[in-house]
Amino acid sequence: MYASYRLRLLGAATVFALAVQPAWAAEASGADAAEAGETAGGGDEEIVVTATRSILPPSALPLTVDVIDKTTLDQQLAISGSVTDAVATLTPSFSPTRQKLSGAGETLRGRSPLYAINGIPQSTPLRDGSRDGFTIDGFFVDRVELIYGSNALQGIGGTGGVVNQVTVGAPRLEGLSGRVLVQGSADADFHENGLGGKIAGLVQYKSGRFDASVGGAYDKRGVFYDGHGNPVGLNLTQGETQDSRSWSLFGRFGYGLSDTARLDLIASRFQLDGDGDFVAKAGNRATGLPTSAVRGTPPGEPAASRTESVALSLTDTDLWGGNFVGQIFWNRTHDIFGGEIAPIATFQDPAIAPVGTLFDQSENRSRKYGGKLSYERAVPGFEALTAILGFDALWDSTEQRLIATDRAWVPPTDFRSLAPFGQLNLALFDETLRLAGGLRWENVQIRIDDYRTLAATTFVAPNQATFGGVAVSGGTPTFDDLLFNGGVIVEPIKGLRAYASYAEGFTVPDIGRITRAIRIPGVDLDDYLDISPIVSNNREVGVEVKRGPLDASIAYFWSSSDKGQLLIANPGGIFDVQRLRTEIQGLEINVGVRLPLPGARVSVGYAHLDGRYDSDAVPDGVVDTDLDGSNISPDRLNLAASYDRGPLSLRLQTQFFLSRSFNGRIRDPRNDFAGYTVTDAAIRYETGFGALSLSAQNLFDTFYIDYSSDTRLPTDNLSFFAGRGRTLTLGWDYRF
Repeated sequence: MYASYRLRLLGAATVFALAVQPAWAAEASGADAAEAGETAGGGDEEIVVTATRSILPPSALPLTVDVIDKTTLDQQLAISGSVTDAVATLTPSFSPTRQKLSGAGETLRGRSPLYAINGIPQSTPLRDGSRDGFTIDGFFVDRVELIYGSNALQGIGGTGGVVNQVTVGAPRLEGLSGRVLVQGSADADFHENGLGGKIAGLVQYKSGRFDASVGGAYDKRGVFYDGHGNPVGLNLTQGETQDSRSWSLFGRFGYGLSDTARLDLIASRFQLDGDGDFVAKAGNRATGLPTSAVRGTPPGEPAASRTESVALSLTDTDLWGGNFVGQIFWNRTHDIFGGEIAPIATFQDPAIAPVGTLFDQSENRSRKYGGKLSYERAVPGFEALTAILGFDALWDSTEQRLIATDRAWVPPTDFRSLAPFGQLNLALFDETLRLAGGLRWENVQIRIDDYRTLAATTFVAPNQATFGGVAVSGGTPTFDDLLFNGGVIVEPIKGLRAYASYAEGFTVPDIGRITRAIRIPGVDLDDYLDISPIVSNNREVGVEVKRGPLDASIAYFWSSSDKGQLLIANPGGIFDVQRLRTEIQGLEINVGVRLPLPGARVSVGYAHLDGRYDSDAVPDGVVDTDLDGSNISPDRLNLAASYDRGPLSLRLQTQFFLSRSFNGRIRDPRNDFAGYTVTDAAIRYETGFGALSLSAQNLFDTFYIDYSSDTRLPTDNLSFFAGRGRTLTLGWDYRF
């Protein structure tokens, strides 16, 4: 496998070198930079990527960093409707989304990313409900910062990278300003139940040192239809974005304490509720018939999600000659999952009702609060050396309850993380060479009281269970680790840089899945190794070129973890966590070129990933089986062409998801991926009284089975989902 990778890398590097060669003699002017496309650095004002915890430009850091700016984000939101879809569309090494409320199995570089809003973690690491991509309406997001690869910059959770959503900033002009957005959407055949609509507004006010921004958004989504004109199947248990409605409220209040110091209070609330108008209709994997939907009322409460968040931050860009950032936050989530009379007796208990008759459904309840402090400045007397010192603290309390019978499926679990850190960045030879590195000490404590698992716990065979559950001794296990990162950056000429880095990521596994699935009596959590944290090691080398009309990059990475986290389906079809050694390596290439026609640009993106794990019954530390579609994304090629000049902007983009088979000691050919191609288009015109836009997702109405459905649960005909067919969205966007 490694020899094959060397050949791929050599070939890719050759193509990359040929592509960038014409740009060596070109210098980017201010006008060129203003047209520079889709990521950070466009225009004369350089964006500070807050997710890096530094005010140094991304070019000074040994990382792959992208920024999806407001214009690009709004364009993608008009096509797909969600920030998660926008990120997945523009990022070749991100999994294709499931187009569901749950993002379980969606990965960045083969590992779970950390979703954050203004640096506040949105994930629920103790029991991952996989809804952290839907915690705020994209209308209130100003840009999305992407940091690729395992790192501990934002604390717990960033084993695949960081997806940080930065909300709208403070108004710059005195007086009143704002924005109104109205959208309507429909499927290709304009079915009445497929119609959707959105209305959103933001009002901003600035007077002297005080400013305020307040807004709301309402989004009604209709039924999705596939490329054959049939309703897309429903995942009633995990939750849907189709046949749903969401409300989002946002507020930002700021006060300038001085010319350099500022206090900000940001609060948001997001709620998405399923309408509960349809039930799933089983498909047939053998004949290729996907799961569909018919009118009906699902049992219990429809799946729903609610997130509330408040953060208070104090920043000072010139405190004792350095940059200070302080933040305290509070976050709460309630995620309701759909219910059923579980056919494999997952929720059954003969002490409550006869086996096979008991209905139940679960709700994740999580509450977290914490704080972040960092201070950055050049070392006095040695200005070439920049130092950052900081401290992060996080407390999280989570449980998963069965709300119809008031039972604990995942016992109440408390989590505490304390993490001081320090970073250094040394510029040498007039910033031609930089050395960067740092340390972070993570100290984690998990507390779980004694509990008993659900009555139906020990599976004897599919559709059979022994009842009674098992007693588990709680405890307060503590883990700590010193995490290291380091790298070198070489920039021999302006706009050309090469880097190499090593970074360690740190997170906890899905402890809820682990604790609820214990089937062996006498387990003591104080020494139960399956709940020990995941430490991932990420190595990366890359080259970036930003000169003249060219914006290009190539990166090769490989990561490993001795006790990774894999989602493995149990005999009942519910995914449990297994702790096994995993190794992932990948290649990413992105090339964007501005054409001689002013405002025109074309881009190409490619990602190839290989991942393997140790599948032996008695693990021997040797990886021998490919990661499946629940744990790694397919190879992908992205092509796009855009035009943006004057009042008119256009974009045409195509994503080629390439076929993949999963080989190794454990193999099921039914899980092989056939691949598919999807094309989107968008047009926008500034009228002088707002902008009119028309977009088409899946422009050619291609029928396909989504990647997640095609590569897992090969016998489940209720989880065989087609992707969304052609969807048209017409919008009016007015700013004042």
